[in-house]
Amino acid sequence: MAEKVTSEGVQIHGGAGYTKDFAVERHWRDARLTKIFEGSSEIQMRIISDELLGR
Repeated sequence: MAEKVTSEGVQIHGGAGYTKDFAVERHWRDARLTKIFEGSSEIQMRIISDELLGR
């Protein structure tokens, strides 16, 4: 949800939303990183569970 909201904020500012002139750019980057880290944790848990369960 954070990425969706910040993406809309960037769109509201247009091309300037991607510059460091607006805080929305930093929030958008942070939201994207959180999404990536979240996904990598889920993948790691899946790999570990598959190994433990012998899949």
